[in-house]
Amino acid sequence: MKKITTFSAPAKVILSGEHSVVYSHPALVSSIDKRLYFSLIEEDFFNRKEEKKSEKVIKLIEKTVVSYLKKNKIAYRHKKYSFKIKSDIPLGCGLGSSAAFSVAAVACFLKFFTNKDFPKETINQLAYQIEGYFHQNPSGVDNTASCFGGLIYYRKEFDFLRSINFLNFKIPKNFLLYLIYSGRPKEETKEMVRIVFEKYKKNSLFFDNIFFDMEKTTKKMVLAIKEKNKALFREAILDNEIFLEIIGVVSSKTKKLLQKLYSFGVGKITGAGGKKDGSGFILFFAQKEKELISFLKREKINFFKFDFDDKGVYEQS
Repeated sequence: MKKITTFSAPAKVILSGEHSVVYSHPALVSSIDKRLYFSLIEEDFFNRKEEKKSEKVIKLIEKTVVSYLKKNKIAYRHKKYSFKIKSDIPLGCGLGSSAAFSVAAVACFLKFFTNKDFPKETINQLAYQIEGYFHQNPSGVDNTASCFGGLIYYRKEFDFLRSINFLNFKIPKNFLLYLIYSGRPKEETKEMVRIVFEKYKKNSLFFDNIFFDMEKTTKKMVLAIKEKNKALFREAILDNEIFLEIIGVVSSKTKKLLQKLYSFGVGKITGAGGKKDGSGFILFFAQKEKELISFLKREKINFFKFDFDDKGVYEQS
């Protein structure tokens, strides 16, 4: 029987701090119970059935892992393989599909070549390197949430200095959160990050003020969750969306959808956003849950309930 090694990693939702997290401000992020599964199957020959684009990224991850093992003088056996990817995470919509892929694949290669378990800190650091391939200037928040799971207060000062604070409380069950699809962005994450950066270069003082206000909002949301304060949480959601609209990462289509949804609660985009069409998923705080679900079904808008994950990456038995 062929030996199969499989790891899975969860999607993530940024609750507060999109884009500002790239500029050394904190973000509040949670992993959610939607997973990507990455498998390596030991073969007698290199079996290449996947698309060439996928193969290129797989070889990059393999090279990154092998380089780490060599540098740290960790014994390993290079084996021939084929690979499989299965995912419950919608692609390119702000839920960290690339980060989940990076985390699961790194963890899988480490175990496949060494037959040893590695600390999540190691997996996360290598996955962060891979994320640079996808996003050029990643904050590291996506792969961190996917790797460790749970509710995390995250700040990146430099590549070598990142603060990861695992919060010992969860989002209250009576906070009725949904993820509502506004449409897939035409822009990739790295393009949205570049758009904000170009604006930042032209008016850094204005953006610095916005990002400091976003930091206050992120802290407000942490307190709202800890104190189970619905009114404060609602306020933080609204403030966050306003700031994201000001920096120009929310499309007209998404703004119109949020206006239609306003009678049922409040929402904000989660992730890098999008300008030309959709802006990915909206994190929505429902105050009239039954009416919201009825509306979404009637309008045939895709949605699902926010289900918390606290496991992070792990090997599938």
